[in-house]
Amino acid sequence: MLHELRIYHAIPGKLPALHARFQNHTLKIWERFGIRQAGFWTPLIGDSNNDLYYFLEWENLAERDQKWNAFATNPEWIAIRSETEKDGPLTTHITNLILTPTAYSKMR
Repeated sequence: MLHELRIYHAIPGKLPALHARFQNHTLKIWERFGIRQAGFWTPLIGDSNNDLYYFLEWENLAERDQKWNAFATNPEWIAIRSETEKDGPLTTHITNLILTPTAYSKMR
């Protein structure tokens, strides 16, 4: 099992719109594509309160490539992203890491 950590660095004032897009649209599309989220977090204490952290679970990189590419090119997703960013982007950038558990990790 692999975990993908994605950190969305929201433009100040745009984090509520980013939350709304995930809650109202993205998660529903992910479900249809079989994309599994392990959780979402925002920092209570940390470098920035404009960041959104989340984990995705993948069996392997091949599954990730197939499902993520299908999602990213889906016309419904493209239209929703365009609509939710009609007043400008919601993020300054995205940090993305593919993580593999250590031998002593509780999560595998």
